[in-house]
Amino acid sequence: MANIIEIECPECHASLWVDADTRVIVQHKKIKKTNTASFDDLLLKEKVKKEKVEERFSMARELEQAKKKKAEEIFNKSLGQE
Repeated sequence: MANIIEIECPECHASLWVDADTRVIVQHKKIKKTNTASFDDLLLKEKVKKEKVEERFSMARELEQAKKKKAEEIFNKSLGQE
């Protein structure tokens, strides 16, 4: 009885079926590339990603400013009560 192992190439994702006993390649199958995104599509995706990062950074900055303002108000209020 043959002991056949399927191995996938991590780089090209081709499949090899190898007989583990005889160490002979029984069958191989190349995978066709399906990801054929154009350069313009990739640029657009990167632009959208950059805009999202900038938006998150802006929101975080506004939140930090609001926290700082509230902390200053609490500090000033506590100084006025003493």
